[in-house]
Amino acid sequence: MTEILIKSFNRPFYLDRCISSIKMNVSGNFKIKVLDDGTPKRYLDKIRNKYPEVEIYLSGTYEKKIEAIEENLKSGKPINGFEIPTNFWYENVKKASEYVIVTEDDVWFTQPINVDDLQNQAKKFDINLLKLGWLGNENERKDLELKSISNDIESAKPKKLVLMNKMLMHAFFHNHFKFFTILYKLGKVDNYTVLKYWSLNSILMGFYKKEYWLEIWKNMDGKVDEKRQLINASLFYRKNKNNPNFISRLKTEAMKTTFQSSATNSYHEYGFDFDVNQFNYLINEAWFNDEFDAMENFPKDFSLDYFKKFVSEKINFSEFEKWVTKFRNQYEEIGCKTQ
Repeated sequence: MTEILIKSFNRPFYLDRCISSIKMNVSGNFKIKVLDDGTPKRYLDKIRNKYPEVEIYLSGTYEKKIEAIEENLKSGKPINGFEIPTNFWYENVKKASEYVIVTEDDVWFTQPINVDDLQNQAKKFDINLLKLGWLGNENERKDLELKSISNDIESAKPKKLVLMNKMLMHAFFHNHFKFFTILYKLGKVDNYTVLKYWSLNSILMGFYKKEYWLEIWKNMDGKVDEKRQLINASLFYRKNKNNPNFISRLKTEAMKTTFQSSATNSYHEYGFDFDVNQFNYLINEAWFNDEFDAMENFPKDFSLDYFKKFVSEKINFSEFEKWVTKFRNQYEEIGCKTQ
């Protein structure tokens, strides 16, 4: 049994797409669990009716988030997107199967995978993280020792990572005592060095041995602290660096995500006249009323023209397009393919 856990917040149209893609492309013995942090009940009830086999769990801050959404629609008061239910996620993964897929509502499967086969290979080759997708970013290939270990999997051992003890890794990532600055001046690191540590992690698209996921996410304290995740990952990997298959990946990506939507404005305030929450509300309502097709343009993301049909009367669509361009550019600059 493999549990697929989907972190969800107020985008049921993407959650619908995510679950539908699982039913379309994932085979083997698995269970889907939604870990929701504030999707209004009537939307969740629609998901429950469409997918009765899916288990939905609510966070301890669920009611508070529902109130925040309602207040936002009334007054425009921003939703605090930095209040993250990491403990809720952690406790549910802790109780989950030996191997897990932990993803989010705006991610979907694009290629067939069999979780029983992946689990068997993970055990056989001692894989702790099998990457099912990497945002189309092939830049990291130059920093990996790639070796085929089966018909569909290759080991992806990181090269040239600085692996030190806990105190020094904290100093490295947070530049305590100017440690990173000194290494930079000595030519030992550059502006891209920290990005290389993402070879050890996958927030959205990983098939994990549970122990490793829990190690990465420990002590998050209600925040998605990416530096802490990378420190945790590097410390655990340091103990296992002689395992060439510790990090592996599919030879063909099997998952995709959006670069034109966000759950809140908190992480993507670019200064444009565009309200993410109002946009999501309009699409949510169209989806709820069976007017919006969650699988439009699949396996690619929804087309902008399709979004336009449902929101152009209420939002400045040209400002939305500028927002999307800014969002995409952030990822394209590091090598991701966003189309």
